[in-house]
Amino acid sequence: MGTERLPEFFYEIFDASLPRLGPGDEGSTTRAWQTLRAAMARDESRAAGPMRILDIGCGNGAQTICLAKQVNGSILAMDNHPPFLAELQRRAAATGVSAKIQVALRDMHSLTKDDGPFDVVWSEGALFVMGFREGLETCGALLAPGGGLVVSELAWLRSDPPEDCRRFWAEAYPAMSSIADNVALIEACGYEVIEHFVQPESAWWEPYYHPLEQRLGVLRKRYAADAEKLALMESIQNEIDVYRRYSAFYSNVSYVMRRR
Repeated sequence: MGTERLPEFFYEIFDASLPRLGPGDEGSTTRAWQTLRAAMARDESRAAGPMRILDIGCGNGAQTICLAKQVNGSILAMDNHPPFLAELQRRAAATGVSAKIQVALRDMHSLTKDDGPFDVVWSEGALFVMGFREGLETCGALLAPGGGLVVSELAWLRSDPPEDCRRFWAEAYPAMSSIADNVALIEACGYEVIEHFVQPESAWWEPYYHPLEQRLGVLRKRYAADAEKLALMESIQNEIDVYRRYSAFYSNVSYVMRRR
């Protein structure tokens, strides 16, 4: 589902209190950060010191908090939904990392090179809103020379998904491509790929789909007489069920890269 003109009820389903608002986990965030940090540390042309990081489409900040625990620097966390930013700030205070995080209520489409430069741009499961190519180009304009970019993006793991799986994603995210095609696009946009890795199935279930299914169960009872709301919940449940059946064919992939 796209993110333009989302129904208000969408945000009641994807409430800020959920652990995460998309697939991902602390292990994947940490692996990507440590890989990028090590690569940047080997670059003698970059002065050591605190990093300036932009987190695009931060949501309720699960990855933002994870990063803040590890980085030497500051993070500007940006999202266009105020309750998500409020929850991020609450979590930051609870974990003692508030001093490292600032929030910005902005739409990612409004970003220009004048907002930079940043040492690192981070975006987990959000660049699809702009389109993967446009997102990569926007991030590149925001980065200092040699700066790092980490994104996660849905990708096909196999070229032979069953018809109902392919049909679902042809409607839900027709731009989904293979890992090889994404790597080629990343390189064509002027980046050096340091590493890419498929996030584990647990990154879908434990922090994301299981809590989301529990919330859907509560809301189905609350809105049992509302056909429109039930239809939206059914579409989200269908996505979960498709992954339950076909997780071998697609996943969320983390790409760690640097601007050339």
